[in-house]
Amino acid sequence: MSNTPAPTLGAPRAYALDALRGLAILAMLLSGQEPFGHLALPAWMYHAQEPPPDHEWLGNLPGITWVDLVFPFFLFCMGAAFPLALARRMDQGMAPGRLGRFIAERGFLLGFFALYVMAIRPFTLSHHPGPGIWLLSLLGFLLLFPVLTRLPEAWPARVQWLVRGAGWAGVILFLALARYPDGSGFSLNRSDIIIVVLTNMAVFGSLIWMLTRNHLLPRLGVLGLVFALRMSNLPEPVGGWVSEVWKFSPLPWIYQLYYLQYLCIVIPGTIAGDLILQWIRAGTGAKPEPAVREAWPAGRYLAIAGLMFGLVLVLLAGLETRQPTDLPRGTPGVFLLNGQTWQRPWVVPATLLAFALCAAGAWLLRRPGTAAERLYQQLFRWGTYWLVLGLIFEPYEGGIRKDHATMSYYFVTAGLAHCMLIAFAIVIDRFQCRRWLQLLIDNGQNPMIAYAGINNFITPLLALTGLLDWSANHATTPWLGFVRGLTITLLMAVTVSWLTRRKLFWRT
Repeated sequence: MSNTPAPTLGAPRAYALDALRGLAILAMLLSGQEPFGHLALPAWMYHAQEPPPDHEWLGNLPGITWVDLVFPFFLFCMGAAFPLALARRMDQGMAPGRLGRFIAERGFLLGFFALYVMAIRPFTLSHHPGPGIWLLSLLGFLLLFPVLTRLPEAWPARVQWLVRGAGWAGVILFLALARYPDGSGFSLNRSDIIIVVLTNMAVFGSLIWMLTRNHLLPRLGVLGLVFALRMSNLPEPVGGWVSEVWKFSPLPWIYQLYYLQYLCIVIPGTIAGDLILQWIRAGTGAKPEPAVREAWPAGRYLAIAGLMFGLVLVLLAGLETRQPTDLPRGTPGVFLLNGQTWQRPWVVPATLLAFALCAAGAWLLRRPGTAAERLYQQLFRWGTYWLVLGLIFEPYEGGIRKDHATMSYYFVTAGLAHCMLIAFAIVIDRFQCRRWLQLLIDNGQNPMIAYAGINNFITPLLALTGLLDWSANHATTPWLGFVRGLTITLLMAVTVSWLTRRKLFWRT
């Protein structure tokens, strides 16, 4: 995943993009720490297709929750980072062949990370971890630092090679000696599926942007091809050649054509990244672009930011809310689940309200006076397009779902990611309140440490000190369980923030 430092909407870094990425990674960690079973929280606190109390996957259950937004938000940020990271290297004279090798190296590191981070998890190493397993998992996490940390350029090349070599020797030895509950050792089939998908997006998304960097129409054409492949993947007994290609993979442990459907989120992210890059170049050139009219007042900015957050809340509530009904199956909006008919009464009102909010947003963002305001307007126009496209597709495939993901899911979440990016940019850049979001920003700049550390650093430390069991014994209600999970997540967030401020970044 690209977490390369990038310029900002109005500052030397894209802090709004960092904040959105940080929100996504920390929300992802928090969702994994929530209580399950008899202490389960309300259904909107979990994946919509895995509701409490059983948390069994219900593939025909429509709807999304905030948990279902975190992965697409992360994918969107990845796509937006490609122009900011790769254009800088192109501007520095990096040849296309060398840039291709750089992309392949990033893909290799992410592929390795997908295998390794799963192999060192304490509950992968043992169903009932004891002190030895906790220490082993902690060691596995620490070995990642010499492998992935960006070493100071001032260090001699020999020292850098020694550090990297020692790290790689350590992780290879770990993988060679580790044994798992079934008696097996290292396996390519034991990997983190989230990182596997990110690996595919990092490679294919980067290559698509590199080949279409100055040509938006071909990039949208690629999106259309991915869209067609996804729509033509017909189930048995219909099947077809697309289904056969969809299932084929020469390296199934790391690549499947199925993963490429997430380009429907990444490619919109690259378009947003292009807009940010264009704004940066216009504002940092020899003749910065002047304002054409007076900037918007603070109240207007507040209204825009509130509207962006409001769009997210309206659609989360409207698309997820379900209730039993006596209406017959076949009635619009009615679906069958476990022998009971259900309906989603707020889908139509929420959709109409979302359209109205989009119209209000277009009105609020009219007549931009500064370059930043024109950027917000362009981002919102693209976000509105993806959002409306997704909402039109919402009834298709039985309603919006993350798992298995529907076309509506890709485009609705891409549109909402634009909204959150604009809202964070206004808070950070217009109102100069970066410190309010600094924890998100720091974690957004170092997301892989947070992703690996929650299971392999914070949890082992709490277990070895006895605090993990103590906190579990005192989490006797659902919301106390949530506070426990939130505390563990915040401990990880503070740790990553501390590392980030000391310039310890992982290069993934």
